[in-house]
Amino acid sequence: MTDTQDKYSLPPAIFIMGPTASGKTDLAVKLTEHFPIEIISVDSALIYKDMSIGTAKPDKETLKKAPHRLIDFLDPSQAYSAADFRRDALHEMEEITANGNIPVLVGGTMLYYRALENDLAKLPSADPDIRKKIDLQAEKEGWNALHQRLEQVDPDSAARIHPNDSQRIQRALEVYEITGKPLTSLHKTAKHDTLPYRLLKIALIPEDREWLRARAALRFEQMIEEGFLDEMQALYDRRDLNPDLPSIRCVGYRQAWDYLNGNIDFNEMKNRAIVATRQLAKRQMTWLRSEKEVSRHDAKHYDLSSIIEEIRYFLDKNIV
Repeated sequence: MTDTQDKYSLPPAIFIMGPTASGKTDLAVKLTEHFPIEIISVDSALIYKDMSIGTAKPDKETLKKAPHRLIDFLDPSQAYSAADFRRDALHEMEEITANGNIPVLVGGTMLYYRALENDLAKLPSADPDIRKKIDLQAEKEGWNALHQRLEQVDPDSAARIHPNDSQRIQRALEVYEITGKPLTSLHKTAKHDTLPYRLLKIALIPEDREWLRARAALRFEQMIEEGFLDEMQALYDRRDLNPDLPSIRCVGYRQAWDYLNGNIDFNEMKNRAIVATRQLAKRQMTWLRSEKEVSRHDAKHYDLSSIIEEIRYFLDKNIV
């Protein structure tokens, strides 16, 4: 059997990627009307319970029509890694394939896609003492200074990580402190398990950036109207949550926490949340531009019939 035949003998899976507010979920739900698919969420915020409004979690009507796996299953006090996602997503994909259906992975957490497709290096567990040391340095010097330090010890990671992305800066520096090696080199030298699926990767990327910026701002305004601050207040009142947890670091939640804590006023909270959403979208699009073998469609004006035909062709090729 040739390598090509080997590839086509693998079960099919589809990625639907794109920046936040680009319409990925809407597209996936439409596709359930045309194909025997089941949806797996690829979103590091949708995993949390009691965080529905601020994460734009699909509503009950949508979930009834198109159930999503890997959403709403983890308490906000708990951490969840890309390696955890890979393990859980592979399990869900195996179940879907065994059911005779096609797994469709939908979301905007690009690290999760990378972990699933290419696996990740086996990295050391978090070290609370080292994290505390890094956090104290950040309080004293600011995260920009720590990003500059990362540029010195791991320039490749620093080039990928935004200076405002404190969580990833902290992790990269933590790994360096524990191992004495840059995170990038650990990924390069690691042995990876390949994904046992044949992929079609579809990306919704808006040609009109202002359209996406306006959608992001409108969506946050709608979240406020739907009761986002009440949702945030319930989280804020919990004694086991704090702003350093990954759940509270999610875009919107971090800014709302600062507002409830009295650090900023309401308008500043809204502005910061909208800016953070736009920055997230920018990072997602930067990642997508570097991604190979992706079918790109304009998020604002994509042709559904064209995408359907593309998927049909992909599935037909799966038969050898």
